[in-house]
Amino acid sequence: MDARRAVGAALRDKDEAAERAARQQVHEAKVALGERGPVWWDDGAPDYNRHLVKNTPYAQK
Repeated sequence: MDARRAVGAALRDKDEAAERAARQQVHEAKVALGERGPVWWDDGAPDYNRHLVKNTPYAQK
């Protein structure tokens, strides 16, 4: 959260260099938490994230 707060502060101060640095910190934290980067799990289920609902088994019939 410190990095996210730093992004907000940099935006309020209109400090582009500080914003870039803070956004890089946010990115590194998200990668470390597994929110970004290569998929680290595989449960064998199909991934429907990039499909319209009507093109998935979740569509109401």
